[in-house]
Amino acid sequence: MNSSRPTQKDAYALILEAIDVGVYKPGDRLVESDLAERFGVSRTPIREALQRLETQSLLERDGRSLIVASLDHNQMAELYMVRRELEGLAARLAARHATEEEVKVLREMVETDNALVGNPTELAKANRRFHEQIHLASHNRYLVQQLDLVHRTMALMATTSLAAEGRGEIAQNEHDGIVAAIAARDEDAAAEALKEHISVAFMTRLKQDAKKRIKS
Repeated sequence: MNSSRPTQKDAYALILEAIDVGVYKPGDRLVESDLAERFGVSRTPIREALQRLETQSLLERDGRSLIVASLDHNQMAELYMVRRELEGLAARLAARHATEEEVKVLREMVETDNALVGNPTELAKANRRFHEQIHLASHNRYLVQQLDLVHRTMALMATTSLAAEGRGEIAQNEHDGIVAAIAARDEDAAAEALKEHISVAFMTRLKQDAKKRIKS
């Protein structure tokens, strides 16, 4: 008889989504019994999901407790370096392999997302969808898997660079340029445009962190 009880995979996805949308932030303690009650999942799949998240470095030990991991300056720099190169490769492959329908979807996403400028939270969600669409347009499953892990780790950053003043509009203009290069089948231009986009986002985040340090 089939059981409707959520599996370990379901528990993993539920916890991961909660971290991604900010329900659980870096430093928050995750308690097995609380998670089981919150998500209506038995403790065994919750325990297995927590172990998986710890293996992926999305959770870390604080004594006997598991907390949502946080990234220090060096870890953030390493993450952005890897993301820049992988995203650039995705754009290059998208310029080579994307179907006309996929290019059209990317164009429509940019146009739709322009309405979200000024709403950093929603724009951040749209930004992730846009990047994931480029990943899929690369038509390389292994690259998609690696970028998925990178973007999950990005959730460990408590704020979005799109919250910086003026960044939303600039990012949208950058997205427009990336799509134009992909549509033109210019692999070099697409790769460079996306890599520059990630570099600017990283510099924006560095400035945000610098301001926080001054205030504190």
